[in-house]
Amino acid sequence: MSYTIEQIKNTIVKKGYVWFNDDLNKGFDVNIVSIRNETTGDKVTNVFDDYLTLSYKENGVWKFHIWPATTDPGTKGILKTTNKSGIARLVEGQYRGSHTIRLHQGKYEALGQSKNVKVYRDANRDMKYDETKIEEGVFGINIHHAGADSTYVNDWSMGCQVFKKTKDFDEFMSICRKARDIHGNSFTYTLIESNDIK
Repeated sequence: MSYTIEQIKNTIVKKGYVWFNDDLNKGFDVNIVSIRNETTGDKVTNVFDDYLTLSYKENGVWKFHIWPATTDPGTKGILKTTNKSGIARLVEGQYRGSHTIRLHQGKYEALGQSKNVKVYRDANRDMKYDETKIEEGVFGINIHHAGADSTYVNDWSMGCQVFKKTKDFDEFMSICRKARDIHGNSFTYTLIESNDIK
């Protein structure tokens, strides 16, 4: 499946979220939008079957990137979580100024959660995502990468939004650094569902 910048923008606007148009043409006023694959239902697939997109203007021209990622925790993460409420899974929505560039686990620069988000909590480890219990807070729902080109999610995500390929993540971060230098170290993250896109 492939999506266009027009589909992403139209979905964001239709849902009443903010779309950053960069009206002053400063450049790199980024729209970070992930798409959760809803065709799999509540099943834990343990693969990178979602997408992370990035839309922004550079020299007045719109640019669009789409990369394979996961917005869901993997099987190993579900089994090994030590949170008594269960694994975290980000709730669909727009989180204004929710992330900043900082170190992920003290290892490398990524987008780290800095403001509250909402997550589902699923404690029964039955390899189905439950959407009954919601918590709000700062849980370390970061945006980072898996391996060089990972096949399975496993414990790369225990609620984080994770790129399948390191090189894709590196490209993403180079753009985010340019955005930070122009607009400050605050990034809005939006998660939509594939069913929302027409």
